[in-house]
Amino acid sequence: MISHKNDVALKELIVGLEKWSAESGWAPARIFTRFLPFKNHERISPVLHSGDATLPLTTVVTEAGVRYGLDFAAGYSHGLFLDQRANRAKVRAMRPKRVLNTFAYTCSFSVVAALAGAETMSVDLSRKSLDRGRQNFALNGLTEKGHRFMADDTLDLLPTLDGRKDCFDLIILDPPTFSRGNNGRRWQVEQDFEGLLCAALEVALPKCAILLSTNCTKFDSVALERMARVCVKSKRRTADYPRFATPVDFPDGYGASTLWVMVR
Repeated sequence: MISHKNDVALKELIVGLEKWSAESGWAPARIFTRFLPFKNHERISPVLHSGDATLPLTTVVTEAGVRYGLDFAAGYSHGLFLDQRANRAKVRAMRPKRVLNTFAYTCSFSVVAALAGAETMSVDLSRKSLDRGRQNFALNGLTEKGHRFMADDTLDLLPTLDGRKDCFDLIILDPPTFSRGNNGRRWQVEQDFEGLLCAALEVALPKCAILLSTNCTKFDSVALERMARVCVKSKRRTADYPRFATPVDFPDGYGASTLWVMVR
């Protein structure tokens, strides 16, 4: 999958891939390209650039021994965000006990947490995405026992969890940049991320790890930390903000901006 913002970048990326393939002796069976627009309504499904067009548009890939289903006909997103690879590895290594995965999409974070022995709650407005998440669980031999899949608006659900004292030791906050929630409520990460984190802190156990992630270009890791410090202080909590190296194939300025908030 080659994601690009313009034709010049696409050409450069294809030439680079061809050069790397020649040097490594490995070549992809199929190459899909995806245009990255500035506005959501301009999004289109990935396009087959090269390879056998008669092959199914669904497949299964393996990352660090974990299997995930991909569907290139499902729309703009095929099912797995590669820039979260290192964070998936961190979640599994942390071996959490109770995980809240908001805006869960196809539940990849829930899968690695479950493989590490955690109970999980995956929340997403899209039932279709959660069904794909269930399929990812099945691909890895995981049953649904101890795992909840909630087709709900995260902003509506979080206060009810606080009321039930349903708390977690690892929380994933990876919201879309723009969306519409229940009752047509407009979500925009620049205005609403702070409120989301504050609500999540209400259900964060001591020693909870919270992953903040966004594709909004106005939020880099420094801006995320600044926002997180305000939220943590407002809730009379304390936290650490460790820095981790980014994957070599996603240098600074590419992929999602992320920050781990380690609540004390």
